[in-house]
Amino acid sequence: MNLAFNKILKEEIPQILPMIQQLMGNQFSDEILTERFTEMFSQNYECFGIFDEEEMIGVFGLWFMTRHYAGRSCEPDHIFIREDYRSKGVGKQLFRFIYGYAAEKGCETSELNSYVSNYRSHKFYLNEGYEIKGYHFLKKL
Repeated sequence: MNLAFNKILKEEIPQILPMIQQLMGNQFSDEILTERFTEMFSQNYECFGIFDEEEMIGVFGLWFMTRHYAGRSCEPDHIFIREDYRSKGVGKQLFRFIYGYAAEKGCETSELNSYVSNYRSHKFYLNEGYEIKGYHFLKKL
């Protein structure tokens, strides 16, 4: 499978919303997600579509930051691959792209969050060499 990982521009946010909605379980309205993604685009964040030929089959984002414990780091976020493309090597190709892209941007490390109940992703990330370092906590203000 010959995949392409193409940047999504701010004006193209509406085309990723169905996949983000599926990933999030329709937790937020399109309006809220559009507002949040628009703001994210101004905060060291980049969004990409995963394409098989001309068809978008997934979406993901990358955050870039410097951490005192990890140096310059890339954080993959909201990775979504359509169900009919899962377990076909898309994730492996995706992460090869992420590692290369992050290295070009001077990153030393990659870290990510995964929902506690997403066991399939845990196995994938462990196989990719990620180590579980802690828990992610969230408090609504």
